[in-house]
Amino acid sequence: CPGLCGVNAECRVINHLGTCTCLPGYRGDPFTSCQKPPPTIEPIVADDPCDPNPCGDNSLPPRQIGDRCQCSCMPEMIGSPPNCRPECVVNSDCPSVLACINRKCQDPCPGLCGQNAYCRVRNHVPICVCNQGYVGDPFSRCVRPTTTSPRPEIIDPCRPSP
Repeated sequence: CPGLCGVNAECRVINHLGTCTCLPGYRGDPFTSCQKPPPTIEPIVADDPCDPNPCGDNSLPPRQIGDRCQCSCMPEMIGSPPNCRPECVVNSDCPSVLACINRKCQDPCPGLCGQNAYCRVRNHVPICVCNQGYVGDPFSRCVRPTTTSPRPEIIDPCRPSP
């Protein structure tokens, strides 16, 4: 077998014949030369910090800034991502003197009561009441009641006849 095999190869005698094979970890033509295979280069996959979207519901689309993902709540939402939420969903989310209107705690009174009436809110419900000294429908119009004073009694000294 001497001189039969190439570089980084070994000779084995099988059935009286010399056979060359590359050494473990080498490849090529064992009769001329075997080489270490080039290292396999794994493709570099850039991690996207915004995939999957970490921002949660009620947030704007995420923005990648460098290697970080920036999230922000949609306008009219409160909290911070990933916990953005409307100010309210039901009246009980608001103080008792406000009501949940369009997902915001607001005064339910503006424009509700009529002339010469005022509004109070009790347990989220607006209540219209006529101003003091007025009567009527507080949702449309309250008026001062007209009072007629009794006519003075005219005393006729001749009546009844004496």
